[in-house]
Amino acid sequence: MSQLRVRATADQVRETARAIRRRNIQIVRSAGLGHIGGDLSAADILATLYLAVLNVDPQRPDDPERDRYIQSKGHASGVLYTTLAAAGFIPDELLDSYMAEGSPLNGHPDRNKVPGVETNTGPLGHGLPVAVGTAIAARLDGSARRTYVLCGDGELQEGSNWEAIMAAGHRGLDNLTAIVDRNYLQQGARTEDTNGLDPLDQKFEAFGWAVRTIDGNDVDALLEAFDAVPFSAGRPSAIIAHTVKGRGVSFIEDRVEWHHKVPSAEQVAAALEELA
Repeated sequence: MSQLRVRATADQVRETARAIRRRNIQIVRSAGLGHIGGDLSAADILATLYLAVLNVDPQRPDDPERDRYIQSKGHASGVLYTTLAAAGFIPDELLDSYMAEGSPLNGHPDRNKVPGVETNTGPLGHGLPVAVGTAIAARLDGSARRTYVLCGDGELQEGSNWEAIMAAGHRGLDNLTAIVDRNYLQQGARTEDTNGLDPLDQKFEAFGWAVRTIDGNDVDALLEAFDAVPFSAGRPSAIIAHTVKGRGVSFIEDRVEWHHKVPSAEQVAAALEELA
């Protein structure tokens, strides 16, 4: 199976990430709902994956040999849908129905309704265990397909994730890559004030993973990291991607209240100007 397209350049990925952020802000405003801070922190990661990494084809979303991308932080559905539209899986105009009654674009993604969504997520701590399962399935099939899973950092306070991390290390799943959107904020507070995660790299390593820590809002750093997976043969790869919640919009960046705050019309205009 061919890749989605000829691999995008770093500049093309950056421009697409800006476009994803602009569209994301518009659909959250229109819906009156969403998780805009976590959407914006992850935009560079998703743009990089879909334009330059994943072996997927929007014309054949169920191809058995496709790579699997699982968004464990399913509440950040806005950035997933805007990325799927940018990658050609869904029409851009469908984004205007985000969270509307009867729309397939629910607040949490549904694989039965949206092409390109691999599994239903939203309840935290589910996506990474499913990703471990898809990586095991690929190994049993003798397939070269890879699994990538994006987790929120606050989400790693869920015990099911650590069971999955332990199982992946035990099984040596070097076809699995976990990306942690490490923006240090969760609903209502900072992660380290709620239930500290650091030293996160050492915790993954203790469970048998190979780990790299990067700037998750730097497309060049993301491309370099994804090009290097698996980081070590016989070990799953973890990318701890340090990001800024609300990245790209100054009045949203690193502000806990923007976990699921909706911008006013004036704030939308200001944000779009910053992202022009």
